[in-house]
Amino acid sequence: MLNKIKRKGKIMKKCFNVLVVMIVCCMLSSAFTSCESCSRDMKSLKSDFGGGLYRTAVLMDYNGDTIKTWSGKFDIRDSGSDNQIFFDIDGKRVWIQGGIFVSEEK
Repeated sequence: MLNKIKRKGKIMKKCFNVLVVMIVCCMLSSAFTSCESCSRDMKSLKSDFGGGLYRTAVLMDYNGDTIKTWSGKFDIRDSGSDNQIFFDIDGKRVWIQGGIFVSEEK
C-alpha cells in the first residue's frame, strides 16, 4: 500500500513538472511573438543567422537622385556614428559613406 502511494506521488510530480515546462514554453512563445519590438528582434535574429533578408536598397544623393540600386538577399550593417553602411551582395562588399540610403524589405 505504501509503495502504491509513493508511485502515485512520483507520477503526480512528473505530471506537475511537465505542466510547468509547458506553461513556461507557452509564456515564452507568446512573449516573443505578441509585441512588435519582440517581432523585430526575432526578424533581426533570422537575418543575422540566415544570411540576411530579401531587400531592395537604394543609394541617393542629397538632391534625391538615385545613384545605384541593389536587390537580393543581404544583411546591412552600419558603423555606428561614422555614417557608414556596408553589406555583402554577390560575394562583393559594398561600403557606403555619405548619401541617403534607403532599404526596403521585399
